[in-house]
Amino acid sequence: MNRRSILSISAMTLLGLAVSAGSAVSQQRPLKDQLVGSWSFVSAVNTRADGTKVDTFGPNPGGLLMFDGNGRYASVVVRPGMPKFASNNRDAGTAEENKAAMQGSIAHVGRYTVNEVDRSVTLHIEYSSFPNWNGTEQRRPITIAGDEMKYIVPTPSSGTGTSEVTFRRAGPATVGAGQGR
Repeated sequence: MNRRSILSISAMTLLGLAVSAGSAVSQQRPLKDQLVGSWSFVSAVNTRADGTKVDTFGPNPGGLLMFDGNGRYASVVVRPGMPKFASNNRDAGTAEENKAAMQGSIAHVGRYTVNEVDRSVTLHIEYSSFPNWNGTEQRRPITIAGDEMKYIVPTPSSGTGTSEVTFRRAGPATVGAGQGR
């Protein structure tokens, strides 16, 4: 093989690599498109000011975060194993039952906007089970890797530190799973 052939092959190889890299970048979907859908809650780890970490909703929490394509979202998280109300009436819970329910769950709904540049989502909270969040906006830095999403809550409802919340993309719903009946 002569020198000219080697240079030609090298140039074509470099051009091919450059085109491939450009195609991979152009195929990266916008963050908003990656968010749309249902996400199962995995954990919320609160880091307090003194550096200690607390798993806010304990092991194996239940919950779902849903982003629609029109800029609306809904989120609910529930700690497993919360005691049932003895009266079987939500309006007649004891102080202890109400405290356990409030501390063991959070829900909020509203609109969301995405900042593609700094890879964040801002939740425009319209209604929340934690009334202090009603009418507020919360910017949350976000990462998505495969089917896992994480974001940081800079002002968690527990009042101290920050919280790293982890989700997994939810698979298809299964009938008869015993949930929500």
